Amino acid sequence: MEDRHEHDAAASDRRSRRRALATAGAALATTALPLQDEHPALAASGNKGRKGHNSAAPRPQGAAVAPQSAGVTPPLPDLAVVAYNRLAYGPRPGDIGAFHELPGKAPRDKLHYWVEQQLRPESIDDQVCDAHLTAGRYTTMTESLQQLWYRHYAGLKDNDPHAWEKASQPYSDVLKSTLVRAVYSRRQLYEVLVHFWHNHFNVRPDLAQGMRVTFMHYDRDVIRSHALGNFRTMLGAVAASPTMLYYLDNATSSRGGPNENYARELFELHTMGAENYLGVGHQRDVPGFAQGRPIGYVDDDVYEATRCFTGWRINDNSYEPGVRNTGTFLYYPDWHDRFEKMVLGRFLPPDQPPLKDGHDVMDALVDHPGTGRFIARKLCRRLIADDPPERVVQEAARVFTAKRHAPDQIAQVVRTIIYSDEFATTWGQKIKQPYELVISGLRALGSGINPTDETFYVFDQLGQPLFGHLTPDGYPDKATFWSGTSSLLTWWNVAAGMLQGYLRGAHIDLMRAMPPSLVTPDRIADYWIGRILGRPMYPSGNRDVIVAAIAMGGPPDIPIPRSQIPDAVAKAVALILMSPDFFWR
Repeated sequence: MEDRHEHDAAASDRRSRRRALATAGAALATTALPLQDEHPALAASGNKGRKGHNSAAPRPQGAAVAPQSAGVTPPLPDLAVVAYNRLAYGPRPGDIGAFHELPGKAPRDKLHYWVEQQLRPESIDDQVCDAHLTAGRYTTMTESLQQLWYRHYAGLKDNDPHAWEKASQPYSDVLKSTLVRAVYSRRQLYEVLVHFWHNHFNVRPDLAQGMRVTFMHYDRDVIRSHALGNFRTMLGAVAASPTMLYYLDNATSSRGGPNENYARELFELHTMGAENYLGVGHQRDVPGFAQGRPIGYVDDDVYEATRCFTGWRINDNSYEPGVRNTGTFLYYPDWHDRFEKMVLGRFLPPDQPPLKDGHDVMDALVDHPGTGRFIARKLCRRLIADDPPERVVQEAARVFTAKRHAPDQIAQVVRTIIYSDEFATTWGQKIKQPYELVISGLRALGSGINPTDETFYVFDQLGQPLFGHLTPDGYPDKATFWSGTSSLLTWWNVAAGMLQGYLRGAHIDLMRAMPPSLVTPDRIADYWIGRILGRPMYPSGNRDVIVAAIAMGGPPDIPIPRSQIPDAVAKAVALILMSPDFFWR
């Protein structure tokens, strides 16, 4: 009976702490920003009518409030804080100080030095992260596409008791290694851009076994290999990847049964964007067509491009003539529509060499200035603001198009965005998405992570499963999608739960991180505010809420009993993670 009473008392104590945190969290939110109601965009993805795909998007359950929508303009913090929150997943302990020690007198000189390092990720010593990847035994990271296909799919025996585990390993290894890299890697800008391109060329790999087993190839050889390289090269790698061929149904597209899913998304999502779509109409009626430079695209361009990609499939069986069971890309001439085509004002003659029709389409798309504008705007939205400054968008688009043949084209575009005046002078016009909230929280606390399958439940709970967006448009990158009153409560629960050991695989030791000399509520609060945010809270009343919650009615500058300090620290950290200040980037 005593054990039962102790268990009930502990449970009651946890509930009391949760209620206290929730009350203080609400005070933080109301002293800083008025909360938004759920936004209508939460109900659906805006991707309505996509052929072959469910248009419903997962309803986000956790994120932040949008500071700019409430008319709150937080003061511009130190440039190191801006850099680590927008070009990285937040600073780890010591990162801000190390930034200040970089060569250069002015903050922008230090930013330049840091960015140039980050744009050469292979030159950065990342042995700590590498050690964690090795310890995780993500063995499929070194397996070729053919090895992935045979060992985890084609070569599995029906009576193998570990068949499901083997079949799931490549997908699981990508999930876990992605999380490890986000938390530990010093190549932070690279990891941010890898995540950006994964979302841009979105796939949902858990929909089919062929996608799960090839997803490691997609992550390693398609996205990571080209994240700072040439966009046209990456576009071709995406088009020929088995993961994308399966996801957008091009693996079954033939002259007798053409499937437009891939061609449609190639135009609308991967290159020119919906902003350059002119609807139903004749190609010849599009302004600029006669000069071979149409200003946009119409449905007929998509239909013609669909014909260009017929016969692009996968070696995924052994019973068709000319097909092997290797999981590799296959051009199947019997399925290809060999007749003449017209795409974006370009005439493609009949009977072109293998693959040339498809490559001509991709060349035309990358050459079109609309693609430069669309990609530049998305990158500026990710790196600066939800509504990015038009001057920077246009300059980045100019660089994208002018350098479209350069091997480091993407790095040059990113450099243009980061070195703009607008990047350094903008703050509080972006919020962290749920995935970023968790990662930046772990990094700020100096926490470790050894992911298990259960670790990823937290992202499901927050409404942003890692690599889990169903439709090909990827997760939205605007605060209006991720903000809302009910979603804020979900993040509060997650933030508190992280500190109570509910995030499987995470290692959080707050007391070990804090100097033992800190024993008063105000000093405890200030230490963790500085460590997690790298700047004072805004407005200043937010700090007062945290100090008062720790003091529990007592004076803020009088030491609290040593026995109460662990609970006080956990309370302070949870409240800072719940505060609007933590969401800004």
